[in-house]
Amino acid sequence: MNPSVQSTPLNGWHRQHNAHMAVFAGYEMPLWYPAGAVTEHLSVITHAGIFDTAHMASVLITGPDAFHLLQYAFSRDLNRWNGKPGNPMPTGRCVYGVFLNHAGEVIDDTVIYRFAEDCFMAVVNAGIGQVIFSHLCACRSRLDVDIRDLTNTIGKMDIQGPLSANILMRVLKDPESRLKKMMYFGFKGSIEPFFCHGEPVKLINGIPVVLSRTGYTGEFGFELFVRSEDLLPAWEMIHQAGLEFQVQPCGLAARDSLRTGAVLPLSHQDIGSWPFIRNPWLMALPFQPGESGFTKHFIGEAVLLAEKDADYTCPFAGFDPRKIETEKAVVSDPEGNRIGRVLSCTTDMAISRHNDRIVSTASPDKPEGFRPKGLCCGFVKVNRPLPEGGIVHLDDGRRTIRVRIEKNIRPDRTARCMMEKMISR
Repeated sequence: MNPSVQSTPLNGWHRQHNAHMAVFAGYEMPLWYPAGAVTEHLSVITHAGIFDTAHMASVLITGPDAFHLLQYAFSRDLNRWNGKPGNPMPTGRCVYGVFLNHAGEVIDDTVIYRFAEDCFMAVVNAGIGQVIFSHLCACRSRLDVDIRDLTNTIGKMDIQGPLSANILMRVLKDPESRLKKMMYFGFKGSIEPFFCHGEPVKLINGIPVVLSRTGYTGEFGFELFVRSEDLLPAWEMIHQAGLEFQVQPCGLAARDSLRTGAVLPLSHQDIGSWPFIRNPWLMALPFQPGESGFTKHFIGEAVLLAEKDADYTCPFAGFDPRKIETEKAVVSDPEGNRIGRVLSCTTDMAISRHNDRIVSTASPDKPEGFRPKGLCCGFVKVNRPLPEGGIVHLDDGRRTIRVRIEKNIRPDRTARCMMEKMISR
């Protein structure tokens, strides 16, 4: 392996299990395993899949002014938890948002975790830990805050899919109390000496974990943070416990198709070096009611409020599994006028169209004998607003495909389902 390419603590496991490897964001990562990306994708919809996400970075922000730094540098208003004024973000919860530069462009998207009144963790994308560390240092001015890049110190894996909790019940100490009433975008546990929240959460072999009910697939599941040296034994224990539930190890290909069907952006591809506005993820901005302004001052706000000419980012789904290469793909309206470019295009193999609506293999009202053929899906960036249901054409120079603008893509996703319902499956 190229010495400049990094690896996660699970690299040897991936190789022993014949994963197809490739370099992504400076890390050698599995793209898929012998079962194939389609099987991995479907396993997360119907059973469970585990993902090596140790390439992602964590930045620790502590000190008396940690909250004030994030109020300025992070897009979400932490003083308006769930949009309610005077209701600050509680400990044990996390929230999605973006770090912007002064031009209103995305440096990276992130999930912020609050462990204590003065202790936060930002989880950012692979290779971005030092970038966000430097950005926060430049923003802190005279604030009393300590910032630490934990890249390659904290290990991370995800378990996603409707049977995820059943698998964790086999490997957690006191699983009922740890999982009971765990809310979406809530977390429990601690990893000393880095961060602590409430009672510790441990695996049955004693490994301490931070267990978070989050993920990047749109499906019910969890992210687990451990010390880097504990990641391999934690992974092996969870994989072994999951075999009776048909768990599949999953690579980056399935991760990409799952997140796209769930209308989740890939940083530096679907969001990036253009103003973060006119897109499906505006919940990451602190809008006042009616979107007449913002509820706080933050980096990039002035540009976003003044922006009049920004392009529009829209989700789409096709009518069959065929997809296109995005590097040179353009978007045209039905009259043949070029109106933009394609940001992402993959295939969600869990869905098909039936009677003019998208149906998932997980849909409770799917037709008898339903077998999904898959639909291509992704995001386009165009120079005009496109109505839901509008038709556009994507052309990469080899083929042209017809797609429809959608507000939602894969229906009946399970991410927000109540814990009690999922454990009893």
